[in-house]
Amino acid sequence: MDDLTSQRAQDYASAAQKIRAARRVTAFTGAGISVESGIPPFRGPNGLWSKYDPIVLDIRYFQAHPSEAWAVIKEIFYDYFGQAQPNAAHIALAELERDGLLQTVITQNIDSLHQKAGSTDVVEYHGTSRTLTCLRCGRAFHYKEVLPLSGVPRCPACGGLLKPDFVFFGEPIPPQAQARSMAEVTRSDVWLVIGTTGEIYPASWLPIEAHHHGATIIEVNIRPSRYTGEVTDIFLQGKATNVMTQLLDSIRSSQ
Repeated sequence: MDDLTSQRAQDYASAAQKIRAARRVTAFTGAGISVESGIPPFRGPNGLWSKYDPIVLDIRYFQAHPSEAWAVIKEIFYDYFGQAQPNAAHIALAELERDGLLQTVITQNIDSLHQKAGSTDVVEYHGTSRTLTCLRCGRAFHYKEVLPLSGVPRCPACGGLLKPDFVFFGEPIPPQAQARSMAEVTRSDVWLVIGTTGEIYPASWLPIEAHHHGATIIEVNIRPSRYTGEVTDIFLQGKATNVMTQLLDSIRSSQ
């Protein structure tokens, strides 16, 4: 066994030990965990914003130009994302929850893949694409109830414009998601950070604040992120599916 392989084995063993010994573990996930389910990230050379104009997710633009915005939103979030299925990394987190070793998933993603994989305590920091809310009367609907084949979705009750329940540019983080996330910052002693570069504020501050509160940060990323040299204690480099499958095996073999 060469030095690099030995170090990797030691890192997996250390991460497994930290998770098994923890009082409370939180997973914090970003776009990178869903890439292997066929969902591209928003940013980067192959990101969605290289193909689409991000202004369609500006709340003021959406309200002023609903037809233009909804044409893109439907294509990205309902026609395309709706076909995605959980991958091995999502499933590994659900397995850790079932094993009693993971209490909460905080995700920046709006794709519902954690819930599809079987995770039951999921904080959706940026909201969800599953439901739409009327901007006039406030009624909420599952997207399958009201999303037409074409055109702008309107409220069946009042005719108001329907908006997906994820955070647009110019909107605040949902208060309940913010409160739940900050609670995990202060009480979880291990944070498993997966597939996020730490570039999107305010979500990016959560692992940093957790570190300042004494949590061990275990990072899973295909390449180093802004967290790696700043707050990460154990860096497991590689694709999320490969790393999480190996980490789950390491945890279970150490029982």
